Amino acid sequence: MRIILIGQAAFGKDVLEALLKQGETIVGVITKPDRSAKVNPVKALADEKAIPVLQPAKLRDPETLKWVRHLAPDLLVLAYVTDIVPKEMIDLSTHGGINYHPSLLPKFRGGSAMNWAIISGETETGVTIHMIDEGIDTGPIILQEKVAIEPEDTLKSLYFNKLYPLGIKMIPEAVRLIREGRANPVPQNESEASYQPLIKEKDVVIEWSRPTQAIYNLIRGSNPSPGATTRFGGEKLKIWEATPSAATGEPAEIIALDPNRGFVVCTGDGAILVQRVQYRDTGKIPAYEFISKFSVKIGNRLGA
Repeated sequence: MRIILIGQAAFGKDVLEALLKQGETIVGVITKPDRSAKVNPVKALADEKAIPVLQPAKLRDPETLKWVRHLAPDLLVLAYVTDIVPKEMIDLSTHGGINYHPSLLPKFRGGSAMNWAIISGETETGVTIHMIDEGIDTGPIILQEKVAIEPEDTLKSLYFNKLYPLGIKMIPEAVRLIREGRANPVPQNESEASYQPLIKEKDVVIEWSRPTQAIYNLIRGSNPSPGATTRFGGEKLKIWEATPSAATGEPAEIIALDPNRGFVVCTGDGAILVQRVQYRDTGKIPAYEFISKFSVKIGNRLGA
C-alpha cells in the first residue's frame, strides 16, 4: 500500500520508524511546521529516509490536498494529529485513514482523553485504532486494547509507560490487517459515547470542599499539563504532585507542615499531602522548599 503518515513529535517519529521496519511503503509525510530551532523528529527521520515531507499550517489548505492527490495514497495513518482531516483528503485515499486515540472509544472522545479518564476516576483506559471520518474520534474501530490506570498513575506515567508503547505496536498491526484485507472495522456504539473538550487551566481549579479522591484525581490527571491550580496569598499556586492523607479539618486549611515532604491541606472528607508545587517564578519545586521560601504557616488557607 502507498501510505501517507500524518504526525508530529516523538510519537509520530516512532510510528514512522515502526512502519518502515515492518516494510510498509511510505510515500509521504505530513507534519507540523517548524516553529523553533528544535529538531522536528518526524521531518528528520523522513529526510533521512528520503521520504517527501510537507509542513502545512492546516490540513485543509488547497496545496496540501493537491500534494496528497499527487501521491495517490492507499491509506492515511494519523499518529498524534491535532488538526481535522478534511473529508476531501480522506476520499483521496483508497482505504481512507486510521487514527490512534488514547481511550476506549466511544468513551472519552476528544483531544484530552487521558486527562479526563484519570480525573473522572476511571480504573482502566486503553488505545483504540479506528477509521477516520468527518467526526471527532467517531469512526469504526479496528483494534482496541485495555490498560489499567493505577492509583498512582499521572497523565505522564499513563501515556509514556503504557499508551505510547501500545500505540507504536498497534498502528503497524492495523496497517498490516488492512493491507492483508483482514481488517473488520466495527461501528462505535453511540449510546455509550462521551466527548470531553480540550482541557484548560480553568477546568482544573481545585475546590477544596470536594472529596480527597476527587482532588487527588484532578492533580494527577493534570500532571504534566495543564497543572491543577489553587491560590495562596491571592496568587496562583500550581500543585503538581500530592498524595491522600488521613488528617481532617476545615477544607482548604493547611493543618500540618513536614520539612521533608511538604504540607497537608484539608479537603471535604480528609486531606491531601502536597509534595510538589509551582508559585510565582519558582518553576516546579518540592513543597518543603515552598514552605520555607514563602513562610507558609499552619492555619494558612488555599483558594480564593
